[in-house]
Formats: sequence, structure tokens, C-alpha cells
Amino acid sequence: MKWVTRERARVDRIACPWLIQRFVDKDAQFLYVPKDEVLEVARREGAIPFDTPGAELHHFEVDGKEYVSFDAIIRKYGLSDPALLELAKIVRVADGGSGSEPEAAGLEAAATGFRIIAKDDRENQHLQFPLYDALYAYCKWKVEESGHLEHTGKVRA
Repeated sequence: MKWVTRERARVDRIACPWLIQRFVDKDAQFLYVPKDEVLEVARREGAIPFDTPGAELHHFEVDGKEYVSFDAIIRKYGLSDPALLELAKIVRVADGGSGSEPEAAGLEAAATGFRIIAKDDRENQHLQFPLYDALYAYCKWKVEESGHLEHTGKVRA
């Protein structure tokens, strides 16, 4: 399936393709286009638009709390992996939301740096996917450690 979003991706627009390819559509193809062309390209190409105004998979609000497109994809596809939910918190804050996830500052800095050094969005995506793989592994570890702490009162060494 084709998926389309705005060009010049940084945090959410790279996190979403990672999430889609790893958990929703392993054969996904991503198109990055000017922001005023996303919905038209989606119609013309039969692609699913994301992280753009007017798309189903975009930022949303619940009870005064803002969520990002990464959250919209998790919700739409019923993803419930605790590590993904933990990663969503980091992505949300790194994409400009409020929260206290300390990892978000590093993700925002890395995402900005990758966008600067990448020649285009495809290369940016290619460079950043290993970062999201590592963050996901970290979130799995974090969830497992917190579960262990809750059950035993001790953290494993």
C-alpha cells in the first residue's frame, strides 16, 4: 500500500512510517510531497494520507490532551504493545507536545540533525529507522524493568 505525507519530515513524519512498516504494512511505500499536495496525491495514487490536516491519521485531542499522528495510527490499527505505547509518549513530546519524557529532547535533536544531513526524505527515513528500532528496544526494556519492579520491589541488574 502507498502512504503519503508532507515533505521535510522530522519527528512524527518519520516515526509514523517506522510504525507503519514495522506493525501495520511491512510492504508500505512512502511518498513525501509538498503539504498542499498531500490529499490530492492520496486521491490520485490511492494512498493513505497521514500527518497532514484533513487526514484521518493526524493529530487529535481527547479531554484537552493533544495526541500526534503516531497515536492516531496506534488507535486506528488497535496496536496495544506496551512498548509502543511508551514510545508514543516520547514521540508525542518530541513532536512539540507537553510531557516529561526525558528521551524526547534527544529524539527531537537527532531527528533535526538527520533531516539536516539527509539529501531527501527517503534517505532521512532510511537513516532514522535504526534510531526508532533502538528506541523501541529501549521501551521494551523499560516496560519489562518497570513490571519487574512492580512485582518484586527490586530492579534487575
